[in-house]
Parts: sequence; structure tokens; C-alpha cells
Amino acid sequence: MPILQRFLRIAVCAAVLLVGGVLVAESPDFSWLPPAPKLPPPSEKVIRVSTVKELFRAADQVEPGGTILLADGHYMMPRYFELRTDRVTLRSESGDRNKVILDGAESIHGELVGLRECFGVTIADLTIQNIRFNGFKLNTDHNVHRATIHNCVIHNIWQRGVKGVRVPKGVRPPQGCRIQYCLFYNDHAKRFEDDPADTAKTFNGNYIAGIDTMYADGWTVSDNVFFGIHGRTGEGRGAVFFWHESKDCVIERNVIVDCDSGICLGNSMLPEGVEFHCRRCVVRNNFVARCPENGILADHTENCRIVHNSIHDPESRMRRLIRLVHENVGLSVINNLVSGPPIRVETDSKVQMEGNVVQDLGSWFVDTSGGNLHLKGKCPEVVGRAGRIEAVPEDFDRQPRRQTTDVGAHQWR
Repeated sequence: MPILQRFLRIAVCAAVLLVGGVLVAESPDFSWLPPAPKLPPPSEKVIRVSTVKELFRAADQVEPGGTILLADGHYMMPRYFELRTDRVTLRSESGDRNKVILDGAESIHGELVGLRECFGVTIADLTIQNIRFNGFKLNTDHNVHRATIHNCVIHNIWQRGVKGVRVPKGVRPPQGCRIQYCLFYNDHAKRFEDDPADTAKTFNGNYIAGIDTMYADGWTVSDNVFFGIHGRTGEGRGAVFFWHESKDCVIERNVIVDCDSGICLGNSMLPEGVEFHCRRCVVRNNFVARCPENGILADHTENCRIVHNSIHDPESRMRRLIRLVHENVGLSVINNLVSGPPIRVETDSKVQMEGNVVQDLGSWFVDTSGGNLHLKGKCPEVVGRAGRIEAVPEDFDRQPRRQTTDVGAHQWR
């Protein structure tokens, strides 16, 4: 690959740092985001581990309500690891997510960490990385409920960072799961050699997403960062992707920067027997920058709301900062700040469209390159231009919204 072409490809995904004459991808600075809340210390039934062998043994021995504490270290995982006990917590003892790394580079399997037949499990304060297929695999076809993934790093996962699978009839859909304060990022766009299942004859190197779940019931995806999740040809799936009759989910306060697709409520494939993709889901107070395939997508939805988001991509190649396609019964698109091309309405459904501002306002944002879409001044096109709505009582920073509030995710002080 020519040097200039290689430079441009890296630059699409990240800032570029020259080290020893080699171009190295570097993540934007996300230190402006608040730190994740610390979990309370474990009170009982603690198993401490410092080796891979001890970790696998602990998964078999831990009792309901127990905690597995991982010492700082780099754990080369030889195979898939699974938890099957209710209310277990798996976490780093130090609380530093960068100091406990579960690495799948040498695993014989394509999936790294899984849950099955359990409820109330929490995984926190650690990194998973380098696996061909799924990083966190929620086997929701086998009764996984109320799982929490908190303050984790999901790095170089080449199909799905978090995967919730199809649920057969007779199995209760996965309820009440939370994915929060996590960082999802990849070092480069997906290549054929990253995933042997994704070929030119299947998905052409674009079968990749951050979170992909089906039949989610009452899930929350909040306060996460997604960066540099790209398919081989720039046609990857959503950083956040809900479909197959997901309902009553909330997607809020996420920062999504330089991914192929941002937040996707559904897609254009509605399989036989599936009535809708998303019902009564709310997308609110998110920052989305440069996600050209779709910034925010609604596709085969019912009574969903896209409200008070800030999306920036004035030079978007697909011009899809917000895209509404196929049937979207009862959809509301209200008080969004769309900094770039206009909202793409490709649906025949009647959509409630109110209070959206569509204009390139990049000069009013703190740092568009890093996805910091806070207002840096009293922008007259935005400030005081919206009425407070019940579905969005706070802004991106959790500040209560005034009765006369501002368009977009951030309410100017």
C-alpha cells in the first residue's frame, strides 16, 4: 500500500503519532469525560486469582453472590471463559481497567468471555482484547438476565464487542442488562486476516460492531465511548445496534467518534416472524461525530424516540446524520442538533419532527475531532430554542434541563 494511502487510512481512524519513523494510531483524549463510579468493595465469598489456571478454577468454584478478584496482570487466555453462577462479580482488585488484561490472541476459540444460565452477573474494571469473533458473549438464548458490564475496555474485537444472540420461542428475552462506562476501540479497520469467517464471499470484511443484541428487554447502554470501529471498506455495523424485537431500551450519554455507524435502532433486514426491530426505545443525549454510514438510524421501529442528540459530520459522504427508513410507527425526532446534512426521511410513516436544528455549527463545539460536542459558547441557533420534554429530564452532563432548554445533548450553563 502506498505510504500516502496508508497515512490517510490511519488518519480516518485516529490521530497520528510519529514514533521512531513509524505511524502509530493514537486515540483521541477522552479525559474530559467523568470517571466511572467505583463499585463498592466486595463483602463476602471472595476468590483472589493471579493466574489463568486459577481464573478458570474460580469460575467453577465461585458461589452465588461471590466475587472473583483478579490481580493486575496480562492473562493470555488459552480458550473461551464462561460464568454460569448467579450474582457473581468478576473484577480487577486494583480497580484499574488497564492493568488487568484478558487477551485472546492465543485462544483456540473465537469467543473470549461468556455468560450462560445466570442473572445479576457483573464484569468490571478490566480489559478484554484480541479475539476473532465476540468479546463478551451473552448467551441470551440460555437465560442471561440483568448482566452488567462496567468500566471495561473492549479492544480489537473483530466481530462484536458485546453480543446478545437470537432468542428462540419459549425462552424469556434477556432483561435489564447494562453496558456502562466502557471504552470500545480498535487499532485499525478490520482486515480479512482478523476474522477468517468474514470473507469477500460473506460480508467483505465489514461484519463488525461494538454492541449487537437481539430481543433486548429494558437494557441500558450509557456513558460509553466508541472509537475507530471500521469495516474493511467502511461499511461496518453500528457502534450500538439493537434489533429483533428489542424493547424499552435506553441509549444515552455515549460518545461515538469515527466509527462507520453510530446508533442503529434496527436495520433493513426484517426476517420472517419478526414483527419489529425496536419498540419504545429512547436515544437521548449522545454525542456522535463522523459516522458516515449512519449517525443515528431508525429502521422498522415502533414508538421510539430520538431526542436531544448532537451529531456532527458536515462533510459526511453518505449524508446520513439521522436516517429514518422503512416503517417507523409513532417515531419522534425532537430537539436534535444536526451539524451537517439534513435529516434523511426515507419512511412513509408519519414522524413527529420538532425542534431540530440542522446547520453546520462545528465552530461552536469544544472539540469535534475528539467528539467533545459540548457547546463552548451561547450559540444563538441552539440556546433557549427548545422546550423541556418529559423523556429527557437531564442533559449530557446530568444537569436538570430548564423548562426552556437548548437543542442537542448539552445544555449551555
